[in-house]
Amino acid sequence: MNLLASKTALITGGSDGIGFAVATAFAKQGANLVLIARDPQKLAQREKFLIQYNIDILCVAADISSKESVSEIVRQVRKKGMEIDIIVNNAGIARFIPFADTDEAMLDYHLNLNVRSPYLLTQAFLKDLISSQGNVINVSSYFARRMLPDRPSTAYSLTKGALESFTKALAFELGPKGVRVNAIAPGTVATLQVETNMNRLDDHGKERFNAMIQSIYPLQRIGEPEDIANLSIFLASDQAKWITGGIFPVDGGLTTN
Repeated sequence: MNLLASKTALITGGSDGIGFAVATAFAKQGANLVLIARDPQKLAQREKFLIQYNIDILCVAADISSKESVSEIVRQVRKKGMEIDIIVNNAGIARFIPFADTDEAMLDYHLNLNVRSPYLLTQAFLKDLISSQGNVINVSSYFARRMLPDRPSTAYSLTKGALESFTKALAFELGPKGVRVNAIAPGTVATLQVETNMNRLDDHGKERFNAMIQSIYPLQRIGEPEDIANLSIFLASDQAKWITGGIFPVDGGLTTN
């Protein structure tokens, strides 16, 4: 049974990591896709892979941290004749910089991509969501609620906390209109961004990180993008039709302690 047949899902950060895993999982369930990412070449590669599932795909290369890009995404979606049933606000940025060293430009970078973009993009397709009785999935982080030693996260944590508040407030407001809004809060997941952050550490830092994973994660490993994609299928489908306003940790047990 295709749980998302005839649905159209817009996924930001759709060319890598969690976003691409969600896109692949949705395609297998029959969903048409609008993939948003910065790199047009990588998007073309992803489209070539996903067409095997016999779905409609629109790829838009855009930096969604700017308001102008949101307008361009809407224009291309309308030109393609698509209407959006599901939005997965996945794109984000995480820079672990001490508070004293986080300048205004870096703060704005986090706010624009992690908060402003999901807000404006969801607002841009609100009429579609109401018409289709659709739903929104925001990708948050355990850093909204739990901090780690040697990982200064003031900018990142405040944006993910804001995203979770946005999730609950929007779920409350749009529930009477039949639109559901939920968030997934992953633990550390093996993505390109995590790999990049790891490469910034020296050998001692990497050893400490690996030891920390063993000690603070009850399942003693980091996650895979597919772990997030599996829950996304459920939340996007009618199987979750009475679930809204939820923040769902998928974190190997990290936030149990």
